[in-house]
Amino acid sequence: MDNRPIGVFDSGLGGLTAVRQLRQVLPGEDIVYFGDTGRVPYGSRGRETIIQYARQDIGFLLSRDVKFIVAACGTVSSTYPPAESSHLPVPFTGVVGATARCAAAATRNGRIGVIGTQATIRSGSYQAVLRQLVPGVQLFAKACPLFVPLVENGYVNDGNPVTKLVIADYLTELRGTGIDTLILGCTHYPLLQKMIGEFMGPDVTLIDPGKSTANALDDALSALELKSSRTEGGSVQFYVSDSTEGFAEQEALFLGKYGGGPVEQISIEQYNWPPVDGGPNKQGKTNG
Repeated sequence: MDNRPIGVFDSGLGGLTAVRQLRQVLPGEDIVYFGDTGRVPYGSRGRETIIQYARQDIGFLLSRDVKFIVAACGTVSSTYPPAESSHLPVPFTGVVGATARCAAAATRNGRIGVIGTQATIRSGSYQAVLRQLVPGVQLFAKACPLFVPLVENGYVNDGNPVTKLVIADYLTELRGTGIDTLILGCTHYPLLQKMIGEFMGPDVTLIDPGKSTANALDDALSALELKSSRTEGGSVQFYVSDSTEGFAEQEALFLGKYGGGPVEQISIEQYNWPPVDGGPNKQGKTNG
């Protein structure tokens, strides 16, 4: 048993869809969430910038004494090197592996679509895993860079005409490929799931990365004997890199009944992993 919190981070607030799923699956766990709202989106950045941002996000979560880190961000999950994550002092997971496994189990005709940020699609991460899981799989990938800012700015109400136009522009070609499974390869995208589902039609199964990752994390915590001694009553602490103004409204949108908890703005640039020159983190500890 381990009552330390789980650390979750994302480029903005989209990762709260993963937190929502974690609250459902693991109600006794405490969670520390960091949303890099001052630098969102990550998906249009270069690879080295994404990796540097991930190192800072991870450094912050480690300063909060977390027991497990979840990159609830398709862009980071597709870009952050496994060679680095394997050397972190706590277990680490992204969203790609669990989400790809769910898609592999769901497909009936072996035709799978993947939508994500430009960086996620460019990396080919989902495609690489799916080719191992589904022999002969046919993959159709599409970058949808406007989905993240639409979600971050609240354009998620059912039937929003602007969002529907963007969905149609991005997904019309994909709809004609005959896919029966579509990976929502960014944790922001489940906020658009209803509209995407209506556009793609009832024969296409949508795969939610937050839900897939929450279920996989449940199994991982059990295997590593890291589960909390509690079965309910877990809490969430929220941190962002931009103003906290308006966070409550966004929190309600992303988390619904699973919202609630303090939110604090931090200066993310002061963190890093490994710490630069073995410097102290915010808690006054020295790592390295």
